[in-house]
Amino acid sequence: MRARHHFHIDYLGHSVSATVQTGHTPVVEVLVDGKETGYARTHADGPTDVGIELPTDPPTPVTVRATPGPGGPRCLLVTEADGEPRVMAPRPY
Repeated sequence: MRARHHFHIDYLGHSVSATVQTGHTPVVEVLVDGKETGYARTHADGPTDVGIELPTDPPTPVTVRATPGPGGPRCLLVTEADGEPRVMAPRPY
């Protein structure tokens, strides 16, 4: 059975949202400021990294690390500058 889970974080003045669709083939979609900037499919419950850039000057590369399972999905925003993972809060839709 498929389910959609939404996550969000504000970072460097930009809105970063991720949707993790679980099921037979999990899918991760990433939006920055409402525009789709990343997409990935995975075939397991392990973490999937989706590399994106924030529209700063110069652009800031970051990674959204989505873990579809086991248990409930979760997402982290990982910056290349310090490598420190930031938890993306779940959002109901």
